[in-house]
Amino acid sequence: MPKLLQRLELNGFKSFATKTSFDLSSGITAVVGPNGSGKSNVIDGIRWLLGERDAKNLRGGKGEDLIFAGTAKRPRLGQASASLIFQNVSGFFPAEYSEIVITRQVNRDGTNQYYLNKAEIRLKDLIDFLAQARLGTKGLIVVSQGNSDIFIQATPAGRREMIEEMLGLREYQLKKSEAERRLKNTQINLDKVKALTEEILPHLRSLKRQTSRWEKRDALEQELRMLENHFFGTEYQDLRTKTAQLEDELRGRRTEEERLREARRTAEDELKKVEAAQPEERKELTDIKQRTRGLLEKRSAIQKDLGRLEAQLEIAGVPVSEEGDDLPSAGALFTLVKTIRNKLEAFTEDEVEYEELRDGIREILDDISETLSEGVPARRATPASGPDVREDFEKLNKELTELEKSLSALQEQEKVLEKSQEEFYLRFKVAVAAVETAKGHLEKWDSETQAKNFEKERLSLRLEDWARQVRQTGREPHEFENVTAAPELEGQTREAMEHRLFRLRGELAAIGEVDEALLKEARETETRYQFLSKESEDLEKAKTDLRKLILDLNDKIKTEFSSALHKINIEFDKFFNLMFDGGTAKLKLATPPKPKAAEEKEGEAAPAEEKVKDAVAEEALEDPAVEEGIEIDLKITRKRVNSLEMLSGGERSLVGIAALFALISVSPPPFLVLDEVDAPLDERNARRFSEMLKEFSKDTQFILVTHNRATMEAADVLYGITLNDDGTSKAVSLKLEKA
Repeated sequence: MPKLLQRLELNGFKSFATKTSFDLSSGITAVVGPNGSGKSNVIDGIRWLLGERDAKNLRGGKGEDLIFAGTAKRPRLGQASASLIFQNVSGFFPAEYSEIVITRQVNRDGTNQYYLNKAEIRLKDLIDFLAQARLGTKGLIVVSQGNSDIFIQATPAGRREMIEEMLGLREYQLKKSEAERRLKNTQINLDKVKALTEEILPHLRSLKRQTSRWEKRDALEQELRMLENHFFGTEYQDLRTKTAQLEDELRGRRTEEERLREARRTAEDELKKVEAAQPEERKELTDIKQRTRGLLEKRSAIQKDLGRLEAQLEIAGVPVSEEGDDLPSAGALFTLVKTIRNKLEAFTEDEVEYEELRDGIREILDDISETLSEGVPARRATPASGPDVREDFEKLNKELTELEKSLSALQEQEKVLEKSQEEFYLRFKVAVAAVETAKGHLEKWDSETQAKNFEKERLSLRLEDWARQVRQTGREPHEFENVTAAPELEGQTREAMEHRLFRLRGELAAIGEVDEALLKEARETETRYQFLSKESEDLEKAKTDLRKLILDLNDKIKTEFSSALHKINIEFDKFFNLMFDGGTAKLKLATPPKPKAAEEKEGEAAPAEEKVKDAVAEEALEDPAVEEGIEIDLKITRKRVNSLEMLSGGERSLVGIAALFALISVSPPPFLVLDEVDAPLDERNARRFSEMLKEFSKDTQFILVTHNRATMEAADVLYGITLNDDGTSKAVSLKLEKA
C-alpha cells in the first residue's frame, strides 16, 4: 500500500509557537523526548485535524488552550493552525487532487475554520470526507497516552463504533445517523403540518360555503364577456365594414360627379353652339309671314270691294239677260260674289295653312272663270249702277291672279326655308336631348348620392346607439376594436344572444357584488391548505424514503460487519495467543439492555415527546431498534480468568494491543497514531510489539510517541522534541537506516 501520509505542519499550536514540519512519509515515525517537552502535542495536532471537538481529549479546557499561551520570553499568539498533507495519486481519497491538504485554524475568540486544499469547508463535510477514507477520532486511528487499553475500557457500543470506523463503515453510520435525524425532524414536521391542516380545514370549508356562489359568478362573468364580445363585436365590425364601404362608394361617386358635371357642361356648350348656328333664312321666313299677312289684308280690301259691288247689284235689282249677249246674268254674278265673300270670310275667321289658303284662292278663281265663261252680260237696272261690272270683275280677277302668284312664290320659298329649319331643329332637338339626358344623369346621381349619405348618417346613428348600449354595460367601445367572433356562437341568432345577455345580467345581479376581502381570505386559505397538503405528501414520501434508506444502511452495515467480525476473531485469537503464550479470545455480539421506556408498565402514559421519539425509533430501526454491541470473551492459560474485570493493567494493555492488530490485519488503515501505547509492556512484550509494528508497517504507516528502546529501534525516522530557552518546543529529526 502506498504511503499516503506525507507530513504534519504545526504553527502556534500549543507549545509549537513557530511553524514546525514533520515528515511522516516513512513506515514508522517515532517521536521521542523528555516528559513535558511537548511530544504528545504532535499527537494532539493530528487528533485535532481529524475532527476532534472535545477539548478534554486534546488535553485542554477550551479551544483557546490550543493556541500558544506565551512565556516570559515570548508573547502569546492570536491563533493556531495545523495541516496534514496526503498524496492522492492512487485516488485513495474521494477527490480529484493528487495532493490533499487538510487545514484547521482556531482563533482566540473560539471560532474555527476548516480548509480542504485551501477551500473553506464545514466540520461536518470534513468528518464525512475522512469517514470515506476510514479516518476519524472515534476508532483506534489515534490512541492517546494512557489509553492503550481504550478498546477494553470502552462500552460494547463504543467497541462496535471503533470497529466500524476501522472497517470503513463509519461513512454508512454517519449517513444512517443523518437519515435518522432527518427522519425524526420529518416526523415532527409532518405532525405539525397535519395539525395545521386539521386546524385550517374547518375554516376553509366555511369559506368555501360562503364563496361557492361567487365561484359561479366568475363563470357567468366569463360567459357574459364572451357573449358581449361576440354580440357587440360582430355588430361593430358589421357597422364599421358597411360604413367603410359607403365611404369608399362616396369617394368614388365624387369622381363620378365631376364626370357627369363635365358631360352636362359639354352638352350645354354644344346646345349653345347649335343655337348660335341658327340659319339666317328664319328672318326671311319671318318676312314671308309678314308679306302673307299683307296679302291677307289685301284680301280684306277685295272683300270690301266685293261688298260694295254686291250692294250696287242689290240696288240695281235683278239684271235681265239679253239674247246674243255673252256676259253672265246678274243672278249668276250675285251668286258668284256671295260665294267669294263666304269663302273669304271663312279664311278670315279661321287660321288656315298656306296651302289651304292657296287652294281656296284657286277655287275662287275657278268660280270666277266659270261664271265669266257663261257669257251672261251684267246689266244694271238703271243707269246709276256705276262702272261696268265686267271691268270690276276683270280687275278683281287680275288682282286675285296676282295674289295667287305671290302666294305660290311665297309657298315655294317657305318650303326651302322650312327644310333648312328642319335640319336645324333636328340638331337643336338632339342637343337639347343631350342636355336633358346629362341633367337626368346628374339628378339621378344626386338622388343616389343623397340616399347614400342618408344611409351613412343612419349607420352613424346606429354606431352612436351601439356605443351607448356598450357603455350601459359598463364597458368602453374601444374594447371591441380587435375582438374576434366566437366560433361556438356562430349559429345563434342575435335575438337568442340578446335574451341570454339579459338573463346573465339578471343572474349576476341576483348574486350581488363579491366581497373581495372574504374572497381573498378564501384564496389564501385554499393556497395555504394546498401547500400544506403538498408538504404533507412530500414529508410522507421523504419519511418512506428515509426509512428505506435506514433499512438499506442497516442491512449493509450488518452484512459487512458480520463478515468482517468473523475475520477479526480469527486474527484476534491468534494475536491473543501470541501475547499470552496461549489462551483464547473472541469478540461477540451482545444485545443491549432495553430502554427504560420499554420497561414501563403497560398502559402507563409516557410523555408526548418520548412517544414521538419512540415512534421515530421504531419506524427507523424496525429490525433491531438499537444495534448490538461487542463483548470480549477470553480465557488465559494457567489462570482462571474469564472476564475483563479480572485482568491486571499490563494484561489489559496486551488484550487491547491484540485487538488493535487484529483489526488492522483485517482492514489496514492508511496510518495509526499511538501515544506511549507500549509504556505498560515489559521488555519481552515490547519486543513482540516492535516486531508486529515492522510487519504491519508494510501496509500501514505508524506515528509513535515512545520511551521504549525496542520501539525506537523499529522506527525508520526519529523526531526528538526539546524545549527552547523561551519555553517553546523544537523538533530534531534523525533518519535511521537498517544495518
